[in-house]
Amino acid sequence: MKFTFKYILISALLLSFFACSKESNNAVPIPEKNLKTLTIFHINDQHGQLNNFAKIKDIVAKEKKETNVLLVCSGDIFSGNPVVDNHPEKGFPMIDLMNKTGIDISVIGNHEFDYGEAILKDRFNQSQFEWVCANVEMNNSGIPEPHEFKTISINNLSVTFLGLVETNGKDDDIIPSTHPWRVKNLTFEKYQNIISNYAQLKETENSDLYIALTHLGESTDSNISNKYPYFDLIIGGHSHTKVNNTINNIPIYHAGSNLNYLGKIELEIENKKIKKSNYTLINLTTYQEYNSTIKDLIDTYNIDANLNEVIGFSEAYHNRSNVGSFYTDALRNEMNVDITFQNTGGIRSNLNEGYILKSEIYSIDPFNNGSVTYTMTVAEIKNFLKGSKASLYYSGVIIEQDNNSIIIKNKNNEILNDNETLTIGLNDYIPAVYDNYFTKNPIFLPYTTAETLINYLENTTAPINYTTINSYFKYE
Repeated sequence: MKFTFKYILISALLLSFFACSKESNNAVPIPEKNLKTLTIFHINDQHGQLNNFAKIKDIVAKEKKETNVLLVCSGDIFSGNPVVDNHPEKGFPMIDLMNKTGIDISVIGNHEFDYGEAILKDRFNQSQFEWVCANVEMNNSGIPEPHEFKTISINNLSVTFLGLVETNGKDDDIIPSTHPWRVKNLTFEKYQNIISNYAQLKETENSDLYIALTHLGESTDSNISNKYPYFDLIIGGHSHTKVNNTINNIPIYHAGSNLNYLGKIELEIENKKIKKSNYTLINLTTYQEYNSTIKDLIDTYNIDANLNEVIGFSEAYHNRSNVGSFYTDALRNEMNVDITFQNTGGIRSNLNEGYILKSEIYSIDPFNNGSVTYTMTVAEIKNFLKGSKASLYYSGVIIEQDNNSIIIKNKNNEILNDNETLTIGLNDYIPAVYDNYFTKNPIFLPYTTAETLINYLENTTAPINYTTINSYFKYE
């Protein structure tokens, strides 16, 4: 009986095995998982800084041996390094390094327009990477029209990028934060008015990934993820922040500024969705390895710029507020006017203690703004300060706010009459932005404001020390 039971059990198991085998031969095969890998490196707001491109080239080249790689930029490649901004071909060293490092695609940043339309046309034509921006029209400027969006295929992957730039440059106009006179022939649109046109772009392009490549700032990118959740992820810039955040299930990444960091996004993509992601922000200051060919090119650009001439001496370290006081005072003396103004956003660097190099002045004032003078009454100046609510450094007078009134005094602490006339010196960006308050024709001087500062330092032997002076005003 025991033998019989064992025999029956073995027979049943064998029958079951063959029955299952037969059934599996007739079943529909389970497809293999459609798993794809991609690493996206990203930079933003490099503002002319070149030195770390040699390190980026090394990092990207090594990663390309392991997986699919894209290298992308979120804009503001110009304005901030005199080696780039004062090159005979303004901006070309940046384009050259981006080409040779292997940038695949970049959105247009607001400071791409700082050199004017003719120069941007040349830089675009020299670019070997793609430009995207959906909310600009180049019209008859001659600047090549950027793609509204661009789909890049890499091996078995298809990635679509939509480009967007900020348009907060002027209260009564829709332009980026750049010199208004340098975008006269271009047309911009607020991103809110056009972004929904691209809601189905991932489907129409049949892409594995849909990415917003933006130059809008951290808060706006957060708003997009909530109100326009079309994207798999957002890679942004403009606010100079380090961002690794997820809002409404959409990751948002920014990599600081000035090429100090390189963002690394490692993705596993399955059936057109991100299955797994990992983010690393690489500190390029501490990273030691580099591509020697790129480093040699950078060294050549830095040496050829010849910006290490000593033009003055600073008795102490000056923060940006201190620099603003020095800046306006030097401008007033050199331009021989009663009062000078400088927008706080136009002071882009601190001033170190010790010898002042020509390169430092160009870093403080990188925008190549022209120098202009106006003649205005005290009442007109008050109207400008009150109506614009601009944050300004100034020199030549004392400006105070008393409740809702503005009081302007001379150096002897005497209140100036509203009908009194003063000569004003400033960069031409300010009257271009606040043209409602600067309605008269200016006198154009032959130097940029940076060159005016250099002239001042070259013609004075007195050391610089503005650490105890606070000449800031903003109407509240």
